[in-house]
Amino acid sequence: MPVTSSSPAAAIGLSGMRAAQRRLDSHAHNIANAQTPDFRRQLTVQTARPEAGGVDAQIGREPEAPPPLGRLADDLVGERLSLYSFAANLHTVQTEDRMLGALLDARA
Repeated sequence: MPVTSSSPAAAIGLSGMRAAQRRLDSHAHNIANAQTPDFRRQLTVQTARPEAGGVDAQIGREPEAPPPLGRLADDLVGERLSLYSFAANLHTVQTEDRMLGALLDARA
């Protein structure tokens, strides 16, 4: 899904937030289903969008089912990293918003 914004900084931040949310959802799904027989973990692949700025995130599946709870630590750490990534991208959007507001105040 494309991110639309009037500012490249906001577009980059919004796409990063969306990618972090997808990674978080994928890790949560893996944790919730870790003990399901023949469950194949979801994988999130993130790619850069140099023409528009930002990133895209696509969710796929592991080719084989790992042993039960075999990758639980990866998903727990991945959840935390996704939260930090979301927060960092949110700060980018908030900073861009504050800078735009200051610019408008200065020009008014």
